[in-house]
Amino acid sequence: MSLSCIAEAKLEETGFSYTLSLIQGKYKMTILYCLSEFGVVRFNEMKKYIGTISYKTLSAMLKELETDGLVHREEYPQIPPKVEYSLTEKGRSLIPILDAMCDWGEQHRPKVPAGQSEAG
Repeated sequence: MSLSCIAEAKLEETGFSYTLSLIQGKYKMTILYCLSEFGVVRFNEMKKYIGTISYKTLSAMLKELETDGLVHREEYPQIPPKVEYSLTEKGRSLIPILDAMCDWGEQHRPKVPAGQSEAG
């Protein structure tokens, strides 16, 4: 095993940094999770599912995920316009990582005693 020197290391040149650049942001992982759970999802369906996201933010996050090659956008030429989103192969390859994060969260989040709400 070789030891690396932090003085010579550059975080931005790591796979960790690249992965974070793709999924960081308040809603990106939520969008990816939604698409992994429901497959093909329309914009308004996703907005209703997430709830707390604005239309502008959802649109911006989807565009970034599409630019990064994680989400596929399919637009149908009809009136009213119909747009559907799904994960690309690259996006699907991130799902085991997100699943592992969910598993970790389930194991380590504080347990709420029966009969109490989380607000407690």
